[in-house]
Amino acid sequence: MWKKIGVLLLTIPLLLTTLPLTQQSAYAATFNNPVLYADVPDSDVIRVGNAFYMTSTTMHMNPGVPVMKSYDLVNWSIVNYVYTTLGNGDVQNLNNGQNEYGRGSWASSLRYNNGTYYVAFGSLSTGRTYIYQTSNIETGPWTPYTLNSYYHDPSLLFDGNRTFLVHGSDNISIVELTPDAKAVKSGGLNQVLISNASSIAGSNMIVKAEGAHIQKINGMYYVFLIAWPAGDGRIQLAYRANTLTGPYTGKVVLRDSGIAQGGIVDTASGAWYGMLFRDSGAVGRIPYLVPVTWSDNWPVFGVNGKVPMTINLPIEGQPTTNIYGSDEFNTASGNSGLSKFWQWNHNSDASKWSLSQRPDFLRLTTGKLSKNIMEARNTLTQRAIGPKSTGVTALETAGMKDGDYAGLAAFQAKYGFVGVKMNGNTKAIVMVNASSGTMTEVANVPLNQNRVYLRVICDFTNQTDKAYFAYSLNGTSWTTIGNTLQMSYTLPHFMGYRFALFNYATKSTGGYADFDFFRME
Repeated sequence: MWKKIGVLLLTIPLLLTTLPLTQQSAYAATFNNPVLYADVPDSDVIRVGNAFYMTSTTMHMNPGVPVMKSYDLVNWSIVNYVYTTLGNGDVQNLNNGQNEYGRGSWASSLRYNNGTYYVAFGSLSTGRTYIYQTSNIETGPWTPYTLNSYYHDPSLLFDGNRTFLVHGSDNISIVELTPDAKAVKSGGLNQVLISNASSIAGSNMIVKAEGAHIQKINGMYYVFLIAWPAGDGRIQLAYRANTLTGPYTGKVVLRDSGIAQGGIVDTASGAWYGMLFRDSGAVGRIPYLVPVTWSDNWPVFGVNGKVPMTINLPIEGQPTTNIYGSDEFNTASGNSGLSKFWQWNHNSDASKWSLSQRPDFLRLTTGKLSKNIMEARNTLTQRAIGPKSTGVTALETAGMKDGDYAGLAAFQAKYGFVGVKMNGNTKAIVMVNASSGTMTEVANVPLNQNRVYLRVICDFTNQTDKAYFAYSLNGTSWTTIGNTLQMSYTLPHFMGYRFALFNYATKSTGGYADFDFFRME
């Protein structure tokens, strides 16, 4: 019941319709934008048959590059990830004071060609570009190929028996790959495709044209970009040409509320949509589904230049699915691994977490010393959901050691958490607020039992961006603790706030914390 109520409450903004079935037959079912009220930036969407697939940026989170699936472009679920780990150095493992916050993998390009799925992305951590390939996007396995250069915001194009990567900022460039997309083609095409691509949007840019998506539609080549003119929000640009190398002509195709960046996709019935995103404060960069029509072979985004907040479902009759959820950590039901909505902060240490050491609990064991949660290995996260979401967990503390901290966080660079702190043999419930940039213990309440319930409420309504913290000794009566966290989206992390389960050591390793469940309300 907990889970059913939680899912219902959180999906109210995304419900397709509340009309009875008899009325649905007379009126088209609708949904409300944003299509996902969560941090899903830099998305790329394709359709294969009746299924849509989408990838997105998750940077320093692992496993990386989530693959989401939908049958209607509105209800999405995570079915796979492209990689488990991208590297194994100190920056990926949070060792020796190093990290890859806001780096990792960026802006993936998703394509399907002749029975193979391709995902290309660059990594600011390694300075390289990767092209992963599989015949089964939902189960893998994925085979990676590495290009020894970093191509910014790459976009794959399969054109006949030739393969290309379009990339760059302002001067949008193209490089030819081998036909199998495994390497850069020696002596292949390598040139600027569109010079000064920002110029059609103005001369004073906060962000110059980037985020390329190249698509060949009805024999014509289209390159979609974003730009951010000074004094304005982000805008969507489109360039087109009759031949691959141009010349290209461009125009601003959407200037509305900063909703921009992404390509377009068609349904089996021939309707077109763009999946674009909007910077939306602490919840992150959230995707909007934008209807696209055509005029003189130009894509026309939105309705009268605006993104409609309520539109007809592209395809009716599909079940509600989500990219977030509750987890009972129940191994008895045959669940041998974590649900796919979870991601670790950086690489996990598989020897220090378990669902089997104590059945039906997630056990996190410390394996290194950390000054704060930002340095902690095995912090387990999932997106906080707007406009408002609540995370609740039950923590058992019998295995914690002197100097350990364990609990539930609203996680970003300026984080806050409610948890348990061990000091010698005594325990205390603490609330920590790091909105100043420094970890500050705001409240400390003695704890005289092993089990405690922790709650974090994230309120993103109208970019209120506040998080509230509470604890309970019995799971029913809640006590507010500490103060309110003013959440803020910071570029060092470059992602929206996440709920995070954590356990870290400040004095000695080997202590463990057991989490009975995580419930999203």
